[in-house]
Amino acid sequence: MHSAERLHSTIEIYGGLTQETTLHFHPFARMGLLEASLSLFGTLVIQIVTVAALVNSSTLSLSQPKAAMTSTTTKEVPIELLPFIRVYKNGSVERLKDTPIVPPSPDQDPETGNQKLPILVYFHGGGFFLESAFSSLYHRYLNNLVSQVHVLTISVEYRLAPEHLLPAAYEDCWAALQWVASHSAGNGKEPWLINNGDFERIFTGGDSAGANIVHNMAIRAGIESLAFGAKILVLSQLGQSLRKDTRRACLTGGVDNPMVNPEGPGAPSLAELGCDRMLVCVAGKDLMKDRGVWYFDMVRKSGWKGEVELFEVEEEDHIFHIRNIETQNSKAMVNRLASFVFERSSSCAAMP
Repeated sequence: MHSAERLHSTIEIYGGLTQETTLHFHPFARMGLLEASLSLFGTLVIQIVTVAALVNSSTLSLSQPKAAMTSTTTKEVPIELLPFIRVYKNGSVERLKDTPIVPPSPDQDPETGNQKLPILVYFHGGGFFLESAFSSLYHRYLNNLVSQVHVLTISVEYRLAPEHLLPAAYEDCWAALQWVASHSAGNGKEPWLINNGDFERIFTGGDSAGANIVHNMAIRAGIESLAFGAKILVLSQLGQSLRKDTRRACLTGGVDNPMVNPEGPGAPSLAELGCDRMLVCVAGKDLMKDRGVWYFDMVRKSGWKGEVELFEVEEEDHIFHIRNIETQNSKAMVNRLASFVFERSSSCAAMP
């Protein structure tokens, strides 16, 4: 596990984890079933990312576009999600769109003095197979967020499908939360986090697939304990992956896995959520809006003893606040997050 890599003065990026996770018995990676389903940005096109009959190994490899076309076997494309990705019969993966990456910049001391800032652990979106904590899109969004909300933000670089099937992303994100919490006793490896982070206010946030990760981290935090007894106080998510009623493109029950469907067979009770308050935000034109409202209602009726709120921004679409941070509605979203963060110390927020 790598230590955090500093990209700039206000956002610390948690580097990619190197520890491999055993996936063979997880429903999303079960060889022989079409279990691993993903949703694209706002399209509700759900596709599988692995098929046992076509892939001989659970480890898929990246290939360059030219190399991918050198053999008859490789030319066969059982899975194609245009304009994003192709998975070839031999298991190689061709990514069709580059993710612009922001290079590391000189490290400067933030002007926070002795002030302790709330800690936001952020999980990017991208359907579990796109985007990066290092991308220019999220770099810009989180820079703006921390400057307006005044939080210390850690953006998690988790492993992506189909090279690393779920639950690899969940395990990486849980390890990141544990890493953050391990500094609460004052003996972690990163003095900037110890000196500037308020471990009484640990928030988790994410958009789209990252929102799904937030939900799963909150459930796990309620069942297990974070290192040194640290607790998630605010859970913030925007855009849950997979709509409740979107099953036409899924096969063999992948959409009902409890990590994707909170009311699926065997799903943990939402009463176990490991936070005290939750904010669910939805966008009026987002095709996933109904999913967010449904999630809000489920939490409200679950018997969970916390407080859940719903916030809607009308006339906006999926991840509008990330794509264009300058609009009035995007600024309204940031203001709502800021008021929620500082409303009181014990809380939890969710935003599809």
